[in-house]
Amino acid sequence: MSELVPGGNVPLPDGALTVRVPGPFDVSALVTDDSGRVRGDGDFVFYNQPTAPGARLGGDTLRVDPASLRPGATRVTVVVSPADPGTSLDRLPAPVLYVTDPQGRALARFAPSRPRQETVLLLAEIYRRGTGWKLRAVGQGYADGLAGLARDFGVDVTDEPPGPSAAAPAPPTTRPAPPSARPAPPAVRPTASAVRPAHGRVPVPAGGPAQGHVPAPDPDGFLDLVNSARARAGSPPVALDARLAGAAREHAAAMAAARRLGVEGRDGVSVHQRVTAAGYAYLTVGEHLVSGPRTPAEFVAYCLESDQPRRTLQDPAFTHAGVARVPADGDTYWTALWATPLTADGLARAEAEVVALTNTERARAGLRPLSADPLLATAARAHSADMVARAFYSHTSPEGIQPWDRAAAAGSTRRSIGENIACGQRSPAEVVEGWMNSPGHRANILKPDFTHIGVGFAGGGPAGTYWTQLFGA
Repeated sequence: MSELVPGGNVPLPDGALTVRVPGPFDVSALVTDDSGRVRGDGDFVFYNQPTAPGARLGGDTLRVDPASLRPGATRVTVVVSPADPGTSLDRLPAPVLYVTDPQGRALARFAPSRPRQETVLLLAEIYRRGTGWKLRAVGQGYADGLAGLARDFGVDVTDEPPGPSAAAPAPPTTRPAPPSARPAPPAVRPTASAVRPAHGRVPVPAGGPAQGHVPAPDPDGFLDLVNSARARAGSPPVALDARLAGAAREHAAAMAAARRLGVEGRDGVSVHQRVTAAGYAYLTVGEHLVSGPRTPAEFVAYCLESDQPRRTLQDPAFTHAGVARVPADGDTYWTALWATPLTADGLARAEAEVVALTNTERARAGLRPLSADPLLATAARAHSADMVARAFYSHTSPEGIQPWDRAAAAGSTRRSIGENIACGQRSPAEVVEGWMNSPGHRANILKPDFTHIGVGFAGGGPAGTYWTQLFGA
């Protein structure tokens, strides 16, 4: 294992690396090209947007597969900030970066000098050098938070004038805190609260549940192998679905054409968008994107070798699967998709679980529970569906429609409206945990004045899952 000093570097092996920073920190990453600038907001990976092509964040651990980064990406900058944004780094233990190789072996460690009053620290860069990749230790601090860091990397952070009668701070949105509240630093994605009295009307898009199961043949014996592995874990069997198989075939072909693994193909279409385009609306989804195995038996054995792929294959929540493989230049590119179809009852249960978990957090804070509001739920569900359908991620729709507009359009007369959104989380527990780990989202969940809530979920789009909480008082 290499002990790095600032500026020191080490060559990286092929495959996915694991980068971990334990302690009271939020880990983030910025994916950039040679200019050091992001291509868009999707290149920023953080607690409420935990995935990008080639990068996935889970808790204190970032997994980076350089070969699967989006086209043109040449660098991943690893960043830490205090989990409590009101704390400077000098009041916390010094962060230490640990890097392991694809086999889980220790590769590098970096312990920078103890920060002073900085609120963000650039710990390291994973960067391309010639045909290979290297890790460089950095240790550079920022005193003006993630917003200042984001501006330097080209993420659009704009401040708008506060609306009249606003009632609460809204970090980490790009909307500043209103006059009656303590300001908080804006972050780089509009993902927390937007709070203002409701007014105006806007059309609400409609959505519907998935169709029934569409059987698919299994000429290679894949299903028997999978269901045998699931049975050993006590999970029910899955059935092959022709729509999932078609989406898997398209995505495997896209990866083979690009000669690289990735959630998004060279055509800019994500694997989740291929699933919904095939006519399969889902409540839960998982995927394996793999190259190398030659047969279904080798593929299943590969998935069972490590923890996360094994959990996906054996997840008891999944009922359907689809798999495809496409050869290219002596290699084989695989896509396996796992899903549970969207039904009215399943959607209602998932959204009700978000409400219940939200009220559990309020109870812990000594606050009264929020009552479910069907009008707010209609607006929340419509916004999640709209973000999927038009592939955007914001409190503000492309034509400028705001949360309070959507609530009013659904018929709500609540005098004050707040909104949380999130994408990429695969369960109600995961999304509520993410919101509670974010100061702005947490402020909405624990706002004493709110009395009602509506929750909306939609699957699809670039991130795979989209969630909306709409609060009212």
